[in-house]
Amino acid sequence: MPLRNPFEPPKGGLSLYIHVPFCERKCPYCSFESAVPSPGEGDIWLDALAAEFNWWRYRIGKARLNTCYIGGGTPTVLTPRQWDALVAVIEDNFDIADHAEVTVEANPNSLRAEHLAIWRDWRVTRVSVGAQSFDDVELKLLGRLHNARQAHDAISAALASGFSVNADFMFGLPHQTPENWWRTLHDAVKSGAQHLSLYQLSLEQGSRWENMSPENLTDGYLPYRMAQWYLPTKGFEQYEVSNFAKPGRESRHNINYWQGGDYLGAGPGASGYIAGWRYKNISGINNYAKRMSSSKSAISSGERLDKYAVAREASVLALRMNYGIKIADFTKKYGAQALDNVLRILKTFPDDLYVLGRDSIYLTKKGMRVANVLWRELI
Repeated sequence: MPLRNPFEPPKGGLSLYIHVPFCERKCPYCSFESAVPSPGEGDIWLDALAAEFNWWRYRIGKARLNTCYIGGGTPTVLTPRQWDALVAVIEDNFDIADHAEVTVEANPNSLRAEHLAIWRDWRVTRVSVGAQSFDDVELKLLGRLHNARQAHDAISAALASGFSVNADFMFGLPHQTPENWWRTLHDAVKSGAQHLSLYQLSLEQGSRWENMSPENLTDGYLPYRMAQWYLPTKGFEQYEVSNFAKPGRESRHNINYWQGGDYLGAGPGASGYIAGWRYKNISGINNYAKRMSSSKSAISSGERLDKYAVAREASVLALRMNYGIKIADFTKKYGAQALDNVLRILKTFPDDLYVLGRDSIYLTKKGMRVANVLWRELI
């Protein structure tokens, strides 16, 4: 059900995710809400976003932001003028902490010097580059609009501008060989990016590839294990199932998700979690704009999870990370029975997949390789 009543600002601040629903071309594996914008849709989205921020400000005040993540879609599709407008509307509606982490996603083919200049002059601290591969054949297969050289150049430009840089890569692609993946990993380390996010290709409902035969994909087990072995030798710690970072370069925004913290999701199709509620915004730029032009909520659905569901979800989120479940904190927050339920399920699996320590429960490297199986049982 939609949120109806005003809320107090979350104590200690929250995170903000802004969904930019535009791209230059839809990738065949992508199921996110995004499309090539029609003329004027960028400005329509900005006006609706400002109205959504106003709606939230009325209910929770001028909330303090500890992190802000601007993703999509492709935020670098926005023009410099639109970026100036976006910055203004964020500043008008939120109190951004002095040391906030502000991340922007960028595609190599659309990242411009003007983007980097605007971000540097504002509060952006981190740029996440959608490299996906350093192999031109793989990039063409994935429908990307950039080549390997452009991916290298985008990472270099963001680093030269003083940003902390993440780069995304995909494995388990059709016809991907271990040698190709090894070269991409090696080049990713050489690129200078301090954070690497590695995702196995999956056939998502709503994507153009959803009906592709899974037999066309290569097994992701070997490339994932290669990354787990190689990246730590180069100073990257696997702090989460899909994420490797140099010390101090972890994504604070994503950590807030995994720790069950409050976050607002703004924009069409965005999701959020605040004051015990999980919600999802209405999909479609036209539907979203229509809702906001009439000063209504953008929320199309919402739910308050019962305490058992919250505990199960918290266990799964914690086990995504290398620190795992802190036993004392988890028991205090969710009760001894909730912890017993987690242990009962984990003990049905081989004991080399997890470690039951004195203070915490966490997955081993091997456990992370089969984490989806464990999570399905826990949730």
